[in-house]
Amino acid sequence: MPATADTSSPTEWRTESPTRPGFFTVVSPEMGIMRVTSLFRLNLPRGETYRLIRPDLELSAVVVSGALELAVEGTAHTLSRLDSFYLPGGQGAELRADADLVLYIGGGPWDGEGRFFVRRFDLGLPLGAIHQVHGAPPYRREVFMTLDQDTPASRLITGITIGDPGGWTSWPPHQHQRDLEEAYFYFDIPAPQFALHLSYREPGKLEAVHPVSSGSAVLVPRGYHPTVAMPGVRSTYFWVMSAFSRKSRRYDLAVNDPLIAP
Repeated sequence: MPATADTSSPTEWRTESPTRPGFFTVVSPEMGIMRVTSLFRLNLPRGETYRLIRPDLELSAVVVSGALELAVEGTAHTLSRLDSFYLPGGQGAELRADADLVLYIGGGPWDGEGRFFVRRFDLGLPLGAIHQVHGAPPYRREVFMTLDQDTPASRLITGITIGDPGGWTSWPPHQHQRDLEEAYFYFDIPAPQFALHLSYREPGKLEAVHPVSSGSAVLVPRGYHPTVAMPGVRSTYFWVMSAFSRKSRRYDLAVNDPLIAP
């Protein structure tokens, strides 16, 4: 089913996430713009605990900084930086910060499909379904799938993208608005370093350029969304795709901008 008409302007698609301690909703359908995608941020000081559970949403989370002890159904898991986990709707997890923790979390509608798992970040994995390389210089990037399309889930596909220094990502410009929406949640770009996230809805017609650093989130309810980093900096982000239906939970539905990449 196609997305409903989006009346927002791309100039409204960037937001900043809080850095103070606590659990924060950064993006949700209730805020407008996004139809099915949520983003959350948990900043948990060392030694503190938090119970994570959402009956209505499946959650895919990545440790952006710090360390985490995660307990699910009585089993403990220790997660380090860029390790991730998936939590189906209605299943609770007890979180304890072993070091000051920043956790980025993507959420999508829970349809009853998917089981809890932990995935260790490892760019030493051979190229395949989990560790991927896309493009060629100056738009080469590594992608680590924290929740790939072949792992059972309801709506979400999520991953980490790491661009080359000063390079482009999400190139060639593409859109997947008929089937999915997406959000980018940036990290490892401490201000005053920055990258640029470009947004536009019609082929070849740039509408917004968003400066982004660690903690910035940019929404992609529709349209094209390439990024580029300043020299010496990598465009690095946790991306969250949420499908409008379970059958469109696929990574290969992108349509390139025909005026730039026919």
